[in-house]
Amino acid sequence: MDRIELVGKIGSMALIDRDDIDYNKIARIGRRLKPGTVWVTSGAAEIGRLDFIRRNGREAEGDGDEIKSDYAAQGQSLLMQTYRMFVDEKYSVRQLLVEHSHFNNFAKREHIKNMLVRCALQNAIPIVNYNDAVSMEETRKMEISRLKQQRRPVVELVDNDETAGQIACLVHAKTLLILSTLDGIYYDMSDKGSLINEISAVGAENTLAEIERVKSRCKGASRAGANGAAAKLEYIKPCVAAGTKVIIAGANYDIDAVLSGDAPATRIFVR
Repeated sequence: MDRIELVGKIGSMALIDRDDIDYNKIARIGRRLKPGTVWVTSGAAEIGRLDFIRRNGREAEGDGDEIKSDYAAQGQSLLMQTYRMFVDEKYSVRQLLVEHSHFNNFAKREHIKNMLVRCALQNAIPIVNYNDAVSMEETRKMEISRLKQQRRPVVELVDNDETAGQIACLVHAKTLLILSTLDGIYYDMSDKGSLINEISAVGAENTLAEIERVKSRCKGASRAGANGAAAKLEYIKPCVAAGTKVIIAGANYDIDAVLSGDAPATRIFVR
């Protein structure tokens, strides 16, 4: 088996309900996960932060990068415990923490690909997240800068949208599903009637050109600090060109409803 049916991803804010994990949302996702699916999850750092506050009555103090690492390390165990709680007990659940360096090294990319394919064959579901607990921003920027000096394509993994896109390319996924707090890509975030239902064209080259056209018109992000629609569209271009259908949708909808077209979403594909 060399083709994963579905790579899915959910963002941090979509997993939080007020000041706790949104258990209903993870339950709905967990019940849908099965072998042949790779699930990319954000949320470790934010969940770790909330758990730290709950146990200590305050935020952690100190260097920002160090605190993010501490929160991520604390949140990873809670995140995996929660997924394990809701995934069908007949399936194994495996955690895979990745970094940008893994995707800029051919041998490591192949190792990750082979592991993900084995999961499908071994009745297991891989849960993937960026390894914030050990990856320091300063070090990452230095490593990326050195790679760019070699004048070759560089994977940065600045957020898990890019992580999911890279994994979809790696395993030749049939579908990449990105779930967030929004129902898809909007031309204008201030106008909820500007949802883009479809981005497609005949042939990969024309589809990429259409993505660029939409990117140039997109305004705003879902929250302060988010990379916005344009970044999402940039991250998914390689897998769209390789034949993966991309769906960007709201995390409040049932996954099967999104995949079948019964829920609003932005669908991006080569015709």
